[in-house]
Amino acid sequence: MILRLIFGPLGIVLGFLIVSKSEWLLENFGRVDFAEKYLGLQGGTRLFYKLLGILIMVIAFLYLTGFLGEIVLSIIKPLFGGIL
Repeated sequence: MILRLIFGPLGIVLGFLIVSKSEWLLENFGRVDFAEKYLGLQGGTRLFYKLLGILIMVIAFLYLTGFLGEIVLSIIKPLFGGIL
């Protein structure tokens, strides 16, 4: 429980920083080739950084509220045929 209260908000802040500082990330880490190819011509990497930040925020929020485990189990359970 205490880890949720630490890592949940940290993940949300990290995701927000990735979204808000996507230009800084682009300048310092360069372009991501597959993002440029599949997400757009000159804005694919920025979009990739923003989508990554949003995904981190959503996962951190689900972890903070305790729903992440339930969602993972509901996805994995059918794959193992009821063993879990």
